[in-house]
Amino acid sequence: MTAAAAVRAGDPLAALGGAARAILETQTRDGAIPWFEDGPWDAWNHGECLMALGVMGEREAAAKGFAFLAEAQEPSGAWLCGYGNALPMDGRDRIARVAAPEVRDTNFAAYPATALWHHARLAGSLEGVRPWWPTARAGLAFAIACQHDEGDISWCGEAHGGPDDDAVLAGCASIHASLGHGLALAALLGDPQPAWRAARRRLGAAIAARPERFDRQGADRSGFAMDWYYPVLAGALGAADGAGRIDRGWPRFVEPGRGCRCVAGEPWATVAESAELAIALVRLGRRREAADLLDWQDAHRDADGAWWMGWQFAEAIPWPLEKPAWTQAAMILARDALHDISPAAGVLCGS
Repeated sequence: MTAAAAVRAGDPLAALGGAARAILETQTRDGAIPWFEDGPWDAWNHGECLMALGVMGEREAAAKGFAFLAEAQEPSGAWLCGYGNALPMDGRDRIARVAAPEVRDTNFAAYPATALWHHARLAGSLEGVRPWWPTARAGLAFAIACQHDEGDISWCGEAHGGPDDDAVLAGCASIHASLGHGLALAALLGDPQPAWRAARRRLGAAIAARPERFDRQGADRSGFAMDWYYPVLAGALGAADGAGRIDRGWPRFVEPGRGCRCVAGEPWATVAESAELAIALVRLGRRREAADLLDWQDAHRDADGAWWMGWQFAEAIPWPLEKPAWTQAAMILARDALHDISPAAGVLCGS
C-alpha cells in the first residue's frame, strides 16, 4: 500500500512499517542508530530516529537509544560523532564504509533536547524524561558555549574561536528550535535556564538579519536546500517572512512530481529534504503542498517499504543505493506532522 492510499484509508501509519523496520534493523546492540549498517553515527540523526521509533510505538528501542546517548556523551556535553557528509563514494552507487571524520558538532549536541521534548509529548507526562534531562541539558550548554556575541553559533567545538571558525545557517536554525524545546522541558521540570532564552533570542536575530555571520570562510551554501527551508522549519522567522522565503526558493529547489532537490541545479531529489520541507509547509499552514510532496515520495520506495536516499531524475534511478535510517525517520515524522498521528505531531512544526 502506498502512503497516499493509506491516508485515504484512514490509516496513515500503515505504509510506514517498512521505514520503521529499516531503523530497527540498523540499531546496534548498544542502542546506537548509525546512518546504515557499518556507517557513521551522529547524535542528530540518532535523535531523529528515536522520535520516529516513538511515533511507531517502538518505545523499548527508543529507550535503548536514549540510554546510549547518555553513555556516549562526553563531559563537555558534546558527542564525538562521525561527520558522515564527508564520506567518499565507493564506486558510483554506494557510500564508502570507512571511518568518518569525527567532530563535536554543536547542532548534533543540541538536538537530543528536541528528541527528549518529543518523548515527553508522546508520553503526555514527565515519566521517563527526568533520567535523560541532564544529557539534553549538557548538550545545549555545550552549544551555547560556542555562541558569538553577534548571535551565531560555531558549527563545531573544534572550530570555535579559531581561524577556521564559521557558522552554518541550517545548523543554527536547528539549534534555535532545540533551545525552544529545551526551554519547554526546563519549565516542566522546574529547572529554569534564563541563559538559554537569551542565547535563543540572539541566535534568532542573527538568523533573521545577520547573513554575514554565516559561511564566513567563503563557502557558499545557499544552493543547499537545507539552508533555504531550515529557518522556516525551525520557526526562526515570522510567518510572512517564512512564507516569502519558501516562495522565492520554490522554483529553484522543487522538481514537480519528484520532490526537493538536495542541491539547486542538480537533478537529484532527496527524500529526507522533501520530508523536512513538508514539515516546514505544515508550519506555514500549507498542508496541501506538504501532502503533495510526501505523496511524490512513494515513487522512491523499495519493495521492502523503506525509502531510498534520493532519486536521480535525469537518469531515472535511485541514487545512491542507500536507505539511511534518518531518511526513514524523516518520512515518519513528516507524516505525523501532516496527519496528527501522535501526541507529539506538533513538535517539529511548532504546535
